[in-house]
Amino acid sequence: MVALTPLDVANMALGILVEAPILSLDDNNKAARLLNLHYETTRQSELIKHPWVFAIFRVDLAADGSTPTSDEYGYGYTVPDDALRVLPLTDNGEASGIRIPFKQEGLLILTNYSGPRIIRYIGNMTDPADWDPLFVEAFAARLAMKVAMPLTNKPSVLQGAQLVYNEAISEARRVNSIVASSIAGSRSWAEERGDWSEVR
Repeated sequence: MVALTPLDVANMALGILVEAPILSLDDNNKAARLLNLHYETTRQSELIKHPWVFAIFRVDLAADGSTPTSDEYGYGYTVPDDALRVLPLTDNGEASGIRIPFKQEGLLILTNYSGPRIIRYIGNMTDPADWDPLFVEAFAARLAMKVAMPLTNKPSVLQGAQLVYNEAISEARRVNSIVASSIAGSRSWAEERGDWSEVR
């Protein structure tokens, strides 16, 4: 099986829009310029928005002794270099564990729980060959949505890409390519962005 490349994904997006493929993301034409502009930010945002199973990693971290902390938080942990989003901390490091209060500030994870501590996070997966096929479909559709109007100026084309995206996300949830929403539960926006300072 031939491994996918960023160009393949970009051309999948163009296929959704019923546009001709490009030869390179560096081509000097409107489609390539738009795709090149949006590719990286869209890839990262799609990884961040959903806890994709293929992109979840874990690391056992010791507390950073040089980290300045406050009266509220006694321990700090450095966010892994490849982390796009830190997932909720739990007592045992498992998604099914009891959630513990924490807050992320910049590249630090602050909590009152000592280390070593297992941190789960969404990794910055850059190689399409390592992606779940349903993520590929969702990302390509989202990329198509980003470039649809400036490229085609047709709202119906944008709507079509939106339908493809929604179907890909729905299917990913159905086959558990995205961690079940029950893990997150009904949490506040502050909690979901990593601010658990008010959680008791």
